[in-house]
Amino acid sequence: MATYNLDVTKDHCPMTFVKTKIELNKLQKGDVLQVKLLEGEPLENVPRSAREQGFNVLSVTATEQNGVHLVTIEK
Repeated sequence: MATYNLDVTKDHCPMTFVKTKIELNKLQKGDVLQVKLLEGEPLENVPRSAREQGFNVLSVTATEQNGVHLVTIEK
């Protein structure tokens, strides 16, 4: 199992999940992707869309940066 990182804090919906899905599709089963994103639409849509696509959302946590969250998704 490997862990990868993706920063979509400069992107807006729907590109936040589009980029997340592209990265997830590159991973092997069991790998983990940590997505750094902003609160609001990205924080609502990325975890929900990942679950709908069959991925396992392990955690959603706030970081020490204002408004930035880390979503951990397992393929």
